[in-house]
Amino acid sequence: MEFLAAVTGIFCYKKYKETAAKYFIYFLIIIAISDSLNYYTFYVRPNKALSFLIGTKFEKNHWWSTLYWDIGTILFYVFYFFKVLKKHLFKSIIKYSGFTFLMFSLVYIALNWDLFFVQFFTVLDVLGAIIIIMCSVFYFIEILISDKILEFYNSINFYISVTIFIWWLIITPLSFYNVYFTYNIETSFLDMDFVLLRKQIFLYSNIFMYLTFTFALIWCQPESEEKIC
Repeated sequence: MEFLAAVTGIFCYKKYKETAAKYFIYFLIIIAISDSLNYYTFYVRPNKALSFLIGTKFEKNHWWSTLYWDIGTILFYVFYFFKVLKKHLFKSIIKYSGFTFLMFSLVYIALNWDLFFVQFFTVLDVLGAIIIIMCSVFYFIEILISDKILEFYNSINFYISVTIFIWWLIITPLSFYNVYFTYNIETSFLDMDFVLLRKQIFLYSNIFMYLTFTFALIWCQPESEEKIC
């Protein structure tokens, strides 16, 4: 689904190359590649190409996912909505929120350096979700108080906003239950029911998100006032 959206973006790039949506296409490509790189852990095994990483901090991919998704994705959407939004107040709020989030993330990782390589940070998930929802809500408000409300269904920014709003609302609560997803060597405990439920939620949420992005790239037309240099 990720590569479907990314490849669709490549084919539709000419249509959006003069709008902020071109940055979204870049983002889809980078995310697809970054998620693929997560699979390096399959080669961190005896007699595999990356067996030399066994026992090191890079044996698991928590650090990489935290960097490109928990932090990188949030910063991208801050940048994207800063380009899309018109009201100076909204742009200022998300700008300083993004900067604060970045500074907090770096400090938090530094203070929890060892955990950075073995687990995800719930606090970053929650703060990131708040910023994403805030960006979406700001966009919805601008839509409601402008003439765009008459043709909102033709705007790719509308589909992006709705999709990430729903996705983060669904996925974020799972962060609080990650304790059931972690294998405890001392107790040999792994809640397989939760593992399967979590897998299904992520699977269907991702299918929904990337299919919506794919549809939006094909269906929508760039708005004249959205054109950028």
